Amino acid sequence: MAHHYNIDDVTAGMEDRDAVAGSRFSCNDRDRAVFEAGIKMGTIYHQFVGTPFNQDTVSDLEATISKTIGVQPYVESAVVKIDRSVFDRGDDRYSYVSLTGVMIDAVVTVRIGDCRVVAEMRYDQELDYPLMFVSSIEPQS
Repeated sequence: MAHHYNIDDVTAGMEDRDAVAGSRFSCNDRDRAVFEAGIKMGTIYHQFVGTPFNQDTVSDLEATISKTIGVQPYVESAVVKIDRSVFDRGDDRYSYVSLTGVMIDAVVTVRIGDCRVVAEMRYDQELDYPLMFVSSIEPQS
């Protein structure tokens, strides 16, 4: 027998879950949004580094990472790009690479209440490191 969902029940249930989740935090929405953005950055790095891909699958991997981050709570948008300059070999069965942090360029926007946080990850040449950082917080207060 099929179960039918009433969208009002689903929305009400989500508001209840948000309230319960929010009650677990001893901080304001701004701090919580920064925390959530950090979780998303860590997920991108620690879940996907090491994933094998090639020229034929790089777009699929970008889309998969973006979509999997996008299903997490509070994410407004997630865009992941992978550096294609890593492809310097032929086009045979051995011509694949494994994802590293250096190859990832990611921008994730998280919103909680009236606070929107944009977090980014990209290779920082000066540091020689795939840096994760908060690039903006709105509102600032």
